[in-house]
Formats: sequence, structure tokens, C-alpha cells
Amino acid sequence: MSVTSGTKTESGIGETIRVVIHALLIALVIRTFLFQPFNIPSGSMKATLLVGDYLFVSKYSYGYSHYSIPFSPPLFSGRIWGSDPARGDIVVFRLPKDDSTDYIKRVIGLPGDRIQMRDGLLYINDTPVERQRMSEYVGEEPCGSEGGGISRVKRWKETLPNGVSYETLDCADNGYVDNTNVYTVPSGHFFMMGDNRDNSTDSRFLGQVGYVPQENLIGRAQMIFFSIGEGEHAWMFWRWPWAVRWNRFFKIVR
Repeated sequence: MSVTSGTKTESGIGETIRVVIHALLIALVIRTFLFQPFNIPSGSMKATLLVGDYLFVSKYSYGYSHYSIPFSPPLFSGRIWGSDPARGDIVVFRLPKDDSTDYIKRVIGLPGDRIQMRDGLLYINDTPVERQRMSEYVGEEPCGSEGGGISRVKRWKETLPNGVSYETLDCADNGYVDNTNVYTVPSGHFFMMGDNRDNSTDSRFLGQVGYVPQENLIGRAQMIFFSIGEGEHAWMFWRWPWAVRWNRFFKIVR
């Protein structure tokens, strides 16, 4: 009897190990080729994305580079089944200046485009982007000021040449990069900007972000699956009834 019992126990442990291994392999395949979860740690994409949003990024949207693989081993260069993002896509990419860091911004400039900011207005190929004033944004502090709390900030609706519309925030009338030189996007690169224009380190800062190579693209932001208030911790589940932003669950990212 004891021998039979031991055999059953060993068989049960082996089966459990196999199930765990299979589950890990399936998760690895999904993360590498289909969807990867990311969370938003900063306010550079407010009001489109908020600090505390958790979202799925589709890995297949632009093909695969070695950055698509966990730990990013340099197994190959370029992209496999690569395709370019559309203007207006919200994209996760590896920072060119530090490829261990993920950034999320909106694609504004495509290869060959000329991008410029004049008095806070975006110009693409010497043509101003259509912009309409909206009601003020009222929400968690978007401008990086100390103390946090609720703020009121000017908000605009921008419409890109391909018809993609989205909201931008304007913290200052004469921000640091509200007037720039002309940026000419190199071949195989993209120009990224945050929707929170005066509180976003993006391609306007050539020494910090600059033009983003196609190889550095990770995927396209698709859907928010969880969201918790700024300053809250997702693991504190007992605070969820008050801290979770229930209205942002399953919101499509545009």
C-alpha cells in the first residue's frame, strides 16, 4: 500500500510540474507574439492615459524585433513581418538613448515629415494641424506641480491629416518646447509626442529621446484592462472599491 501511495504522489507532483511548465510556455508565447501588459507611470499622455492605467499592447501590430523577446537578446537586427505605424497610433517603444527603458507616446511624424511647434501649435510639413478648444480638463494634477490634487488645464482637440483626433493638454502658454526648429524625420524613424504637451519628454528633445527607429517599436496600445487612482497601489486590493477607476476598464485606447 505504501509503495502504491508513493507512486501516486510522485505522479501527481510530476503532473503539476508539467501543467505549470505548459502554462508558463503559453504565457511566454502570448507575451512575445500577441499581447504584453504595461502600466502608465507618468502623466505625459494625459488625458488620454492616466497614471495608474494598465493596458494591453499588441505585439503583432508592427512585426517583431529583438526587443519583442523577453530580456531583448540581440538575436537578430531589423524587424520580421514589419509594418509602419499609422500617424496618431499610441505606441510603446524602447528609448533610443537607453534601450532598457520603455516609453509610450503618440506617433506624430512619419519618415520624411517636417515637424515643428509654433506658439504651441503643431505643424506637419508646414501645415498647421487642425485644433479646436474644448472645455478645461479637470483632474489629477497633469503639469508636474508639487502637491498634486485636482487642477484645471486648457484642453484642445487635435485632428491629424489622416483624420485621427485626440485631446491634448496645454499647461503653459509659452512652454519650453512650444516654439521649436523644424525636425526632419529620418528614413526608418518616427517622431513621437505626448498628449500632455508641456509635461512630456519626447522626440522634441533630441538629446533625450529624439527620432525613434522602427526597430525600437514594441507594439500598439490597444485597451485599458485595469486602472487605479494616482498614488494608489494595485496590490492594496482592500482599497479597490474607492481607489479603482471602474469607468476605465476595457476602454479602447485611441
